[in-house]
Amino acid sequence: MQYKIKGLQPEALFRFFEDISAIPRGSGNEAAVSDHLAAFARERGLWVHQDAAHNVIIKKPASPGAEDKAPVMMQGHLDMVCEKRAGVDHDFETEGLDLVVEDGVLRANGTTLGGDNGAAVALMMAILDSDTLRHPPLECVFTVSEEVGLVGAKALDYSLLDARTMINLDSEEEGVATVSCAGGMRYALVRPAEREESHGFPLSLGISGLLGGHSGSDIDKERVNAIKLMGRVLRHLTAGVDCRILSFDGGSKDNAIPRECTASVLYLTKEALRQAQEQAQAMGKALAEEILPTEPAFAFVSAAGEETTCSVLTAQAGCALVNAACLAPNGVRHRNPKEGNFVVTSLNLGIVRSAGERLELVFAPRSSVESLQEETLDALALLGETFGFTPEITGRYPGWAFTEHSPIRDVFCESYRTLFGKELSIEAIHAGLECGLFSQALPGLDAIAVGPTIRGCHTPDEYLPLDSFSRFYQLLTDVLARLAEN
Repeated sequence: MQYKIKGLQPEALFRFFEDISAIPRGSGNEAAVSDHLAAFARERGLWVHQDAAHNVIIKKPASPGAEDKAPVMMQGHLDMVCEKRAGVDHDFETEGLDLVVEDGVLRANGTTLGGDNGAAVALMMAILDSDTLRHPPLECVFTVSEEVGLVGAKALDYSLLDARTMINLDSEEEGVATVSCAGGMRYALVRPAEREESHGFPLSLGISGLLGGHSGSDIDKERVNAIKLMGRVLRHLTAGVDCRILSFDGGSKDNAIPRECTASVLYLTKEALRQAQEQAQAMGKALAEEILPTEPAFAFVSAAGEETTCSVLTAQAGCALVNAACLAPNGVRHRNPKEGNFVVTSLNLGIVRSAGERLELVFAPRSSVESLQEETLDALALLGETFGFTPEITGRYPGWAFTEHSPIRDVFCESYRTLFGKELSIEAIHAGLECGLFSQALPGLDAIAVGPTIRGCHTPDEYLPLDSFSRFYQLLTDVLARLAEN
């Protein structure tokens, strides 16, 4: 293939990233990249295990002289969040990414880059491929469907792992080590989509251009949620008016702050449509004044359609969906004022769906404190009960608690100080990591989460500074060399 990243070292690191970027690997579609990794291991004579879920474990013997050292696990996930800008023609199921290199930054053309967590995959491949690096015995674990509930980590056969030191490579800030994370789940509220035939005049509505972001690491940035905003618009345009909801759809991932949302309302008279369109235009101007200072690309559109007869949600179903979206809790719920106002509990309303046989509101609740997580779940259950929705909980995963004593943390701090002349920052994050499941399955595990800088994760604005990628590889290989000596 024609490689786009040139002139940077180590060359293998960037080539491996481009190789996997050419393979579709959205959550649930990792079979091809899993097969690619298994073949990669066999070609190099390495021990490899590929399970039915498409997780891959590759083991590499220690470099000469380090055979007696304790094994070290490196871990990351194969899947990526598949988001694209409106109007971008890209099929994530069948097409690889169109990478763009510009001003030392790597991004994808109109889509997410998959640096989260393709960076980890490329790092491990480069280390497994090298015959010159110093390292202890290595166990490289590539899990699947992390972005939709840590599915692969839950299916992993942990009896195959001997290491009790873990380097998770799913952190996204160079110079920062993560040592604790929140637990979470996918929480859906569903109810039947009761419909009837109606005659009238449709008004289409659209919200786009919002920043969005990761529902964990960006939730504290107070970014506008497109679904919550559309709920507010619909409530305003339907209150006291004889009309019906035609559609209300937005977001695509529960763990991504929704950037876009569309809806349509059928008004029973032409005069009602005219008044609603005037209200919509006025509301659009008011929202722009309110939102543009922090969301500079925000756009709101409304358009009247031709008189029609069509299927609409019943008055009760449409009212339930709009009101539930309006009243749904969203954003930061609890902070820790003693630790820099760190976010402890939050949730994100990531998806609303009105098509098909049921109505859905899908949330991503997160908390590092179990009792506060239960408080959030109680609030969601009450919301559902009030408006006739039933809860469906999937993909629940545990948090990862901070430990006072961590040898691997000490080695990273020493290496970072020596290489770069400054201190490594130690942080807890509000996003979910697989370290919680690994720690639960492997008692006594000493874990740390690190990685190069990646910006805009879970959005089409995602990018990876290439110099950060190089520096992080230097740090990681230096840590492995120290572990081979000590």
